[in-house]
Amino acid sequence: MRGLPRTKTMPAASVGLPLTPTLSPDGGEGDGTPHAICARMERHGEKIIAPRPHSSDSAASNERHVMSILIVLVALLVPLFFVLVYVISSFNKLVGLRNRFKNAFAQIDVQLKRRYDLIPNLVETAKGYLKHERGTLEAVITARNAASAASTRAAANPGDPAAMKELMAAESTLGGSLGRLFALSEAYPDLKANTTMNNLMEELTSTENKVSFARQAYNDSAMTYNTARESFPSNIIAGMFQFTPAELFQIENKAEKEAPKVSFS
Repeated sequence: MRGLPRTKTMPAASVGLPLTPTLSPDGGEGDGTPHAICARMERHGEKIIAPRPHSSDSAASNERHVMSILIVLVALLVPLFFVLVYVISSFNKLVGLRNRFKNAFAQIDVQLKRRYDLIPNLVETAKGYLKHERGTLEAVITARNAASAASTRAAANPGDPAAMKELMAAESTLGGSLGRLFALSEAYPDLKANTTMNNLMEELTSTENKVSFARQAYNDSAMTYNTARESFPSNIIAGMFQFTPAELFQIENKAEKEAPKVSFS
């Protein structure tokens, strides 16, 4: 009796549900498990087709990976962008304030130079009347020359503490010398009546007033700059870019601090 023909089994990739029994080479029923089926296929030289992953799953996984990277980059770059904008804004603000007080000092320098030019003419006019006060006149010229040199150094670097303190000291000395000259001229009626002397003193007084106004404008600008420089978090930017403090221009007037002397004799 002939045996029944052997049936070809399905590939392993299609095996998912319980399989129907197949016939063994001797005509009987064989084992229908996937393991037995694979063994019989290998004996007969048939290839087992392995399952392939779905391409849609791989693409979705890559897309999720890219999105994760983008989210991380955005989380890092957005705060850095705002920090950069703040740094640039603070830097530009400090530069603007620094230029403002430097310009204010330039106005002081203009008036100081005008004042320094008037003083030699004033001394030359008084020299003809104050022949016995040579020391006072020389003191005025010496103080004027020192103040002019200090002003030149301060103008080269407005707000620099060392230069500003030198200028303030020189201006204080010059003011004291001029004060003694004016007090001395009161004792000489002919000098007081001199037209040239009177014109020079009036012009000098007007220049002194302009210096005072310019000095106040400079101090206001310097104070605004110093406040911005010292405030948090602008002080971090100021420290990073070396924005140094601006020294105020304050001339000490000793006469204002002295109590008036009263005498009943």
